[in-house]
Amino acid sequence: MRLRNIWIVYVKELTEALRDRRTLITTFLVPLLLIPVLGAGFTAVMAGVIGKAKKEKPKVMIVGGTDSPGVVAALRKYPKIKVVPTMPDWKNQIVEKEIRAAVEIPEGFEDDLAKGQGGTIKIDIYGGEIKSELAAGNLENYLKEYRDSIAINRLEANHLPPALLKPFQVKRESIASPEKEAGAVLGGIIAYVLILMCLNGAMSPAIDLTAGEKERGTMETILSSPVSRTHLVLGKFLLVLTASLMTALLLMVSIGVSSAVLQKSRVLNQVAEEGEPAPHFALGPKAIVSVVIMAVPLAVLFSAGLITIALFAK
Repeated sequence: MRLRNIWIVYVKELTEALRDRRTLITTFLVPLLLIPVLGAGFTAVMAGVIGKAKKEKPKVMIVGGTDSPGVVAALRKYPKIKVVPTMPDWKNQIVEKEIRAAVEIPEGFEDDLAKGQGGTIKIDIYGGEIKSELAAGNLENYLKEYRDSIAINRLEANHLPPALLKPFQVKRESIASPEKEAGAVLGGIIAYVLILMCLNGAMSPAIDLTAGEKERGTMETILSSPVSRTHLVLGKFLLVLTASLMTALLLMVSIGVSSAVLQKSRVLNQVAEEGEPAPHFALGPKAIVSVVIMAVPLAVLFSAGLITIALFAK
């Protein structure tokens, strides 16, 4: 097998491919713009929606609590919610998003607390709706603080230290590097996107080098050249493989740059929950190279398969 013949075919096909607008778009433009437009754009939109929802005072109804004025007064003083008059159709108003949550206080709640029997306050929300979920989270945190304040007052009344309420603290800390955290978060998504992009990158040149040659009437001319058919096939195959791998490489570079820019911006801080650090999405050069290397067998499979299928096209 003469490698020079394969190289000649490869260079010839590469030169023609670089002149083809469709191949340039699928190989270079799509992978470079896909992630910034879809990924960063979607994240920015979600961050804007969540940020706006956090600034808004959600409307909340208090259901019951006529015999528990202390809890009701505490809820009315909470600055992060707007308590509205209770209506009989409060459940329907939550579903219609006219209010974001309702706090159900059982009858005799404060009397039970005074007797040491405890009780349960229920927060009704529209599950899955961002503003409703944020309102519920704020209410839960506030009611937990209110519960702790009651417990601390009881401890102090009995001359006991407040530390008895929380004898120790629990702190969660990640020991994984930011790069590994990003891999854990993006790993599943990257795999699916990489498969699609490798297939997309190989499809256009594979069709052009086979069915396209037939359509243009140049297939017979190429086959009558002194180069063997094996060398022709290998040269064309290497061109399709190059396009597929180039698409994968540019996709990973696009993901790496987009994630780095996103990490340095304040967008992720708006998505993160209050008091929690922003998630890590930045991918390093080693991760990018590793993914591209793992994509080689996939690109080989797609390149060979698409050339074989496209040869039968008319």
